[in-house]
Amino acid sequence: MAHTHEDQQIIQESVAYLKEHGKTPEEYILQLSKTYDSILLAEDHRIKQNLLFAQNLIPLLYSAGVYNFGMEFGASEDQEALDQLVTSDYYDEDMARKLMFHYNAGWALQEYMDLYKKAWELNQTFPKDSKKFRIVNLSYQYDWTEFNGRKSSENYAKIFKKGDTESYRANLLEREIMNKNEKIVILTGTIHAFTKYNYPIFDFLSPNFCRYEERFMGNLLYKKYPQKVCTILLHQVFYNKNDREFKHIAPANGMIEHIMNEMDYLPIGFDLHGTPLGKLKDESDHSTGYPNFQLEQLADGYIFLKPFHQLEGCTIDYEFLKDHDWNDVHKRLDCDLSPRPNSIEEYWKQLEDYVDLSKTYHV
Repeated sequence: MAHTHEDQQIIQESVAYLKEHGKTPEEYILQLSKTYDSILLAEDHRIKQNLLFAQNLIPLLYSAGVYNFGMEFGASEDQEALDQLVTSDYYDEDMARKLMFHYNAGWALQEYMDLYKKAWELNQTFPKDSKKFRIVNLSYQYDWTEFNGRKSSENYAKIFKKGDTESYRANLLEREIMNKNEKIVILTGTIHAFTKYNYPIFDFLSPNFCRYEERFMGNLLYKKYPQKVCTILLHQVFYNKNDREFKHIAPANGMIEHIMNEMDYLPIGFDLHGTPLGKLKDESDHSTGYPNFQLEQLADGYIFLKPFHQLEGCTIDYEFLKDHDWNDVHKRLDCDLSPRPNSIEEYWKQLEDYVDLSKTYHV
């Protein structure tokens, strides 16, 4: 696609900025950790490169005085067992599967469980009584066994017995991290990581039929600790506004990919606020209700690991269900976002389709 003169100027300014101020993704996170206590990495789930990056961060974080890594995919009821797993003399692969299964019976993705192993490998290098690196589970066990497909307050109260997930996660982080003057890097779905940005939701009774949600985990933390929390976007596709023609589009109307092409797709981390890249216009669904929306309104920083055409889905662990009866698996599956598979064959097919990025990331 040919660029206008204005586009070319923006690309040149952005490239010049990145060459002077950009850092490796790892260096960028370590730099941020000097200022912020909670760094929220906003991910599109199932991207292998995001998980490999997170794994590589673990020993670097410890050396920088950050002793915690937070995971959306994990139940706090299993925290003691998880602490034992990552500090034991022997790494138990089956226990790792069991812990992930307890939170989400459908999350048979190897790279997420490998975060446990990376923490274990690091902890093996320390003397017995030294401070250990910790993986912190941010969620709790939900009960989908009686869900009938109808979204109602009564039905959701049966599923989410400990209340809404966002308050639960924010309160857990306050209790386990902020109140103890600890630091943490958190890997979570993008919508949970928003801090300053309020996500637009259609509301027939609101002005311009749009309400701005300010109760996601990151929003709640930011209200209490505005100087200690930041949002960093991991390179990902956005949803198209009004879901027109193509469901997914590239961020900043494709300009991030164009700029990174000029940088030879070098992995890089950079600030958005007050930078040429932060001023990039974005017309995705994130811009709904925000006139002249710019990327810096969405997050504090950005990490680019690979272009879309080089990103890969996570590895499926086909041993994940080996100790479980299908009927037990079936009743535990989260069926809010996608229908429950009716057989083990459908289970694996659904997961294989999920990690296949060929449609989602070819924008």
